Amino acid sequence: MTATTRRLLACSAFAIGACGGKDAPPQAADDETPPAGAEAPAAESPSTGTVIEVKAITDDQGNRFEPNEVEAKPGDVLRIVLVSGVHSISFPPEQNPGAQGLPGPSELLQLPGQTLDVPISFGPGEYAFQCDPHAALGMTGKLEVEDD
Repeated sequence: MTATTRRLLACSAFAIGACGGKDAPPQAADDETPPAGAEAPAAESPSTGTVIEVKAITDDQGNRFEPNEVEAKPGDVLRIVLVSGVHSISFPPEQNPGAQGLPGPSELLQLPGQTLDVPISFGPGEYAFQCDPHAALGMTGKLEVEDD
């Protein structure tokens, strides 16, 4: 399968998921820039665990997630907070062989302060994630989901 075909399939899956499918990719929790010093409003989530914030950053040090290694439990929420740049999050199947229930690629976060929530609804294990536009530049991370 070519890279173009994979992208088309990912875009199609996103479009179908946006129509309310149960396997929809993570959705942006807030599309507006909060006032300076204000926190973005929390997204409504069926999860009852901890919200773990991961910043998506572009600056003179490059493109990165902070932190890029995260520990979570089922029921927690991984909240991606855009600080600067344009970023996404995905859990590429080729880097997570055999993993079940991972979310599809997200839409791009484009405005500082935007957030995107990824409910941790998949089983224990280690999962690789990345920003698709910047993965080749090293914008990758590791999520370790622990038993309850």
